[in-house]
Amino acid sequence: MVDESLVLYELKQQAAFITLNAPKTRNALSAGMVSELIAHLRSAHGDPAVRAIVLTGRGSAFCAGADLNARGNMGATPSGGNPFIEVLKLIRDGEKPVIAAVNGAAFGGGVGLVAAADIAIAAAHASFSFSEVRIGVIPAMISVVVLPKLGEHQTMRLFLTGERFSAHEAESYGLVHRAVPGDQLERAVLADVRAIAAGGPNAIREAKALVRKVARAASEDEAYAYAEQRIAELFASAEAAEGIGAFVQKRPASWVKP
Repeated sequence: MVDESLVLYELKQQAAFITLNAPKTRNALSAGMVSELIAHLRSAHGDPAVRAIVLTGRGSAFCAGADLNARGNMGATPSGGNPFIEVLKLIRDGEKPVIAAVNGAAFGGGVGLVAAADIAIAAAHASFSFSEVRIGVIPAMISVVVLPKLGEHQTMRLFLTGERFSAHEAESYGLVHRAVPGDQLERAVLADVRAIAAGGPNAIREAKALVRKVARAASEDEAYAYAEQRIAELFASAEAAEGIGAFVQKRPASWVKP
């Protein structure tokens, strides 16, 4: 039986694989897809068995951006709120690390998903574009997650031109961490999943929060104060005691699965 869900969810090797499943529309972000994506991201973040979340697409594209046949609203509510903002927040600020496995073209909002992710690995044949200006709109919401990755200099040019750029260019811009041959994409992603799973679950959550908090700190003093508080609490934690004990005794920590 074929699963007709717009977003698929599968647990594999301690990771929740969340797959956009509308290949006929190149995984365009319809209201239904956004709603399912939110539900699956919430489930993955709340599941203790999940150590990392992998976001990818089915078919030739990763995500073509807004579904223009649905007026490109990505599910805007009558009150004006847009659930796609929640998608970006769940990816960027949720507790679990999110890896974007970019299997193909990513345009508009699809690039926003990549930029929001903590780790991004792209198939070498993937292409990218902030194509919004070509249809008379702007990459408004995704600018919040794109600018910290690309900086004002690169973002300005790419937003203004709407030109396509390659996976290797995306790597050089800092949008993705690396570009790999398409047939090696899953292997590369799972290697990072295993590396994440080797860390303490609480330490991984705290490491992600640390990067986000320090990057947004209003001052250097605020950043240092936060860092000082967190390291003191973590060194006093049971997880740190186990991790340090395992290191001294030259054995795997209790959270490391054989």
